[in-house]
Amino acid sequence: MSALTGVLYAALVAYLGGWYVGRWSGNFALLLFVLTAVTMLYWLAERFYFAPARRAAAQNLVDNDAKRRETLAAQGIARVDGDIEPARQQILQQPWWLDWTAGLFPVILVVFLLRSFLFEPFKIPSGSMVPTLLVGDLILVNKFHYGIRLPVLNKKIIANHDVQRGDVMVFRYPEDPTTDFIKRVVGIPGDEVTYVNQKLYINGQLQPTTPVDNFYDDSGTPRVYRPRFTEKLGEKSHQILVQPDAQRFFHPDRADGPFPFQENCRYTIEGVTCKVPAGHYFMMGDNRDNSRDSRFWGFVPDENIVGKAFLVWMNFGNLKRIGTFFD
Repeated sequence: MSALTGVLYAALVAYLGGWYVGRWSGNFALLLFVLTAVTMLYWLAERFYFAPARRAAAQNLVDNDAKRRETLAAQGIARVDGDIEPARQQILQQPWWLDWTAGLFPVILVVFLLRSFLFEPFKIPSGSMVPTLLVGDLILVNKFHYGIRLPVLNKKIIANHDVQRGDVMVFRYPEDPTTDFIKRVVGIPGDEVTYVNQKLYINGQLQPTTPVDNFYDDSGTPRVYRPRFTEKLGEKSHQILVQPDAQRFFHPDRADGPFPFQENCRYTIEGVTCKVPAGHYFMMGDNRDNSRDSRFWGFVPDENIVGKAFLVWMNFGNLKRIGTFFD
């Protein structure tokens, strides 16, 4: 078993190493599930086979020592050298390959359950959601807000809240499901979303915006001040950035396509209009002119939903961000 455990650890190191250097894409949810399953097997084997076997061997050592002492006592030898306690403790000691598998199972199980059904941490890598989320923000995502899903398969088994316009949502990128994206929900199933001349319309209604101030956007190059607005989607208000000198025309060739339901979208030089199909969502970044989102690669299917972002719990470059809640 020690050799098998060594092989498993070597495979794990090779997988993580290749993932780290970019040789292949990793799937952390699947990896965590496999680790939970493997360590559970070791834990069950330890609990019901290896530990009882060690205890039986230790008791056998004690019984044999007692018989030996009885035999010697019958021969008139009352003083017997030898303390078997160190040997007994050595027999009972858990070998390294069980300590590093069965011993880790409770910890891995707790992490697996928390990450799969309750909360999952993410790091914001880009400025597409500025000013709501800054580069370097470490956020928590509510995994059960939209319903309970099976780990790895991501199949919803218990429904909860419906996705609402304005939600900040983490999802699996439709073009590469191994990559997680975060954007704001702009359109829900049945909506007609239009974005023309830096204006957002939902079902033909212009979404109201109010000027706030100029925001120093240091997420890209060059670092510049951009006008900041408060935008209202339904009952929710949030802030967005607009780049006045951005290219305002939207040539159809800018779409990443083809993507599923691309026939629901109409591209013109002024912008794009899309009818959101059933079971899908239209996503946009709050940094409107610096976000590659549903305007380019299409709709997010419901099965790609990871959860709703709600809290910044750490930003090592800006500690004032800690504890920032958003809706």
